Amino acid sequence: MEADQERLPALAKRSVVAAMLAVGAVLTIASPAYGYHRDELYFRMLHPAWGYTDQPPLTPLIARFFAAVIADRPWAIRIPATAATMASVLVIALITRELGGGRGAQTLAAWAYGFASIPLLMGHVLLTSTIDLPVWPLVLLLVIRAQLRQQPGWWLAAGLVVGVSVYNKLLVAVLLLALVGGIALVGPRRLLWSKWVAAGAGLAVLVGLPNLLYQATHGWPQLSMGRALADNNSGEVRIVMWPFLLVILGPPLVPIWVAGLVALARRPRWRPVRFIAAAFPVLLVLVFVMGAQSYYPFGLVAVLFAIGCVPAYEWIARSYRSRRAIVVAAVALNTAVSGVLGLPLIPLSSLGGTPVPGINQVAADSVGWPAYVHEIADVYASLPASDQAKSVVYTSNYGEAGAVDRYGSRYSLPGVYSGHNQLGFGAAPHPSDTVAIVVGAQAARAGRLFQSCTDAGRLDNLVGVDNEEQGQRISVCRDPVGGWQAIWPKLRHKD
Repeated sequence: MEADQERLPALAKRSVVAAMLAVGAVLTIASPAYGYHRDELYFRMLHPAWGYTDQPPLTPLIARFFAAVIADRPWAIRIPATAATMASVLVIALITRELGGGRGAQTLAAWAYGFASIPLLMGHVLLTSTIDLPVWPLVLLLVIRAQLRQQPGWWLAAGLVVGVSVYNKLLVAVLLLALVGGIALVGPRRLLWSKWVAAGAGLAVLVGLPNLLYQATHGWPQLSMGRALADNNSGEVRIVMWPFLLVILGPPLVPIWVAGLVALARRPRWRPVRFIAAAFPVLLVLVFVMGAQSYYPFGLVAVLFAIGCVPAYEWIARSYRSRRAIVVAAVALNTAVSGVLGLPLIPLSSLGGTPVPGINQVAADSVGWPAYVHEIADVYASLPASDQAKSVVYTSNYGEAGAVDRYGSRYSLPGVYSGHNQLGFGAAPHPSDTVAIVVGAQAARAGRLFQSCTDAGRLDNLVGVDNEEQGQRISVCRDPVGGWQAIWPKLRHKD
């Protein structure tokens, strides 16, 4: 074991730290651009709790903390997103090192991964998936250490990471299921009844117990949310997830993570962790069956990429000058395309005339919120004073609600309500609030829930970006049929 430790390459500190700092600098510079993402507006609304109907508590708590303590601005809320992305760069490089990759392989891993498509796209905004970026790679790094170093105590560390991570997303359970499937397929099957693995699992349950108790005592809302996502997305996801594997890091990097998958399955020295390769098809089957989101395989693809940097750099070393030029060009091309598609580099005034909003949903969801609230405020201002005194704003989704919550005070807008996800479990408007400014997709069905509804305007982000809100109706509705308590359950929806 000590001999194995001596053979472990030194960490390429300068190259890896330089990559982390470069990624951090780029994300920091880009962080004020465009505006809040819809999820960020939602997170800053949610009051601290042990959990919510659509997610665990960690990311909303982080968003509220940074908005309250640093500044209620996109750049401040995105500080932890930048930190999580930088951390994931380090973990990826450490995986490459753990598999025997030297300075060159670690440098390739850190720089190519750090400026790949998903790390840039998700690293730019604070999403639950952003905070999750280092989680799957870190769990697998610890598993690899336990196996290749023959130090089973690392399974306890892996369990600790899993336990903490469930406060952000329960998606890590899918990784664990895939690993169990991989071990069952190719071994070493003794891990399935190993006391160290069992202890790691027990530690994960112990650390995550408060969140798990919340889920159990509230009817496992995350499972219900997963079913809701599948109902809305499964048809598309089950088709898109396959080509999405080619762009999840960027097409030029596909040969590297495929090389990692092949080498992991074939190299005798890596046999103790061969189950990671077998876990990949298991994971794809799970994602296909779930049908929730096409990006779910990202964490394991990132690990395969980190592993693939070892044989990739060995290939480079056999003809250093010519092959190095090929790889550098491929990484540079991937960086350029990923930057244009994943970061807010295109001026906002020109964004709507490009294909970027159709490719990058994050960009589309970060545009127009102040303009939308201004348009809602214009409708409110047009109401008679008697109507204003008994009015509320009702929005069709949490992004619209979050925007009114953030910008509505500029126009003295009344309270905002929504039936979307966690907001639907809040209090309904007061019975005396009989006038509702109904915003978004649900305005079309509001006529069945109120005595009268009239169109009062349309949402327009003023930059021609075709997002979920663009062109949606603003209606003024009066007198909910049977009162708010009667229609409120009909307004709740998960998606």
